[in-house]
Amino acid sequence: MANCTNCSAPLSDGSIRCEYCGSRNDIDLKEVHYYTTHELETERTCPRCTVGLKTIDLNINGTFLIERCDECLGLFFDPNELETLLEAAATNVFTIDRSRLDSINSTMRAGDYGVSYIKCPVCGTIMNRVNFGVKSGVIVDRCREHGVWLDGGELRHLLEWMKAGGKLLQQERQEQQKQSEARELERKKRNIRTEPVPGGIYGEDSSFDLLGGTLRKTDPDLFDIVVSAVRFFTK
Repeated sequence: MANCTNCSAPLSDGSIRCEYCGSRNDIDLKEVHYYTTHELETERTCPRCTVGLKTIDLNINGTFLIERCDECLGLFFDPNELETLLEAAATNVFTIDRSRLDSINSTMRAGDYGVSYIKCPVCGTIMNRVNFGVKSGVIVDRCREHGVWLDGGELRHLLEWMKAGGKLLQQERQEQQKQSEARELERKKRNIRTEPVPGGIYGEDSSFDLLGGTLRKTDPDLFDIVVSAVRFFTK
């Protein structure tokens, strides 16, 4: 359990706000990544506090710049930056720890803002609320063109999710979905091949292989009559 950097009181699981002194704590980046703060280099605005965001360098494989709000400690990532950060921070993960994933979700506290829709720091349009991954428990705010916003504390939660095999679980679910869709497509193809042919020259009770062009014997009497007639006229 982390402690408040201001009064040293223990922080509640998943919380960045101290219940004793009310200060916010940077649990997302502290002791996880070394970073440097730059002067304000962007006109991007925090969607929570409406103040200018500051650019920070996470120094991941060289310069890696993202934006952060000094007041609410929210983070903004350009497209694919969040995924790159998570990959770099959670290497050598080869198994899915399902019990740990359940535990992580059980300790995920409700955000400080409830269910709310916020504007993209770049274009100002309302962002979509999207569940990140499978069983991550984090609802991110995403602008399709410009990136992803995380409220304070959500990045730490996603890092723990990655380390517990969350991405592997997501890939497993995606593969299961593909297999399920393939089976459903095959089932539909089989149904098409044996669709009844309404009326027509084969009669109402006949069926016709629409792909193979084969008349199926569904009425023994009618079939025998046709065969006999063919044999008679071909003698």
